[in-house]
Amino acid sequence: MATTVQISPKTATIPVHAVWGAAAGLVGGVGMGIWMSVSRPMMDTAMITMVAGLLGSTNAFVGWLIHLSIALFAGTGFGVLLGQYARHVAPAAVLGLVYGAVWWALGALWIMPANMGMPVFEWNDVTSSSLGAHLVFGLLAGVAFAFIAQTMGRSNGPARG
Repeated sequence: MATTVQISPKTATIPVHAVWGAAAGLVGGVGMGIWMSVSRPMMDTAMITMVAGLLGSTNAFVGWLIHLSIALFAGTGFGVLLGQYARHVAPAAVLGLVYGAVWWALGALWIMPANMGMPVFEWNDVTSSSLGAHLVFGLLAGVAFAFIAQTMGRSNGPARG
């Protein structure tokens, strides 16, 4: 006897939004990574090498690998959590900026400093530059998500929200 499983159209869009979000996260991650590669808010040290410190390294390549892995994860989360609201550029840009700020608070103010034995929730040159980097990530990821959603909506028929 065969069993049929019914899923709602909203549930069916979550995997698609996750994939679109992952791609958008990489776009945002590259933009943010460039910012972190040129920004040197502390002792002439690039922020991307500070990210490498999460694994005990100072190698910029290691920093990029860690950073892009986090960006992939964060982008997937953006797609799953906010994808249904981010199918058009303006709302996607706003949601992306807010999402980037949330990741800044979680990652740059709390998780990363706690992991590295530094004070958490501290405002300084590093965290202020990091805020700019996270806003770049969020804006690029949000806008990229909207463009991907619109492009895929055109190629796959009308987009369902």
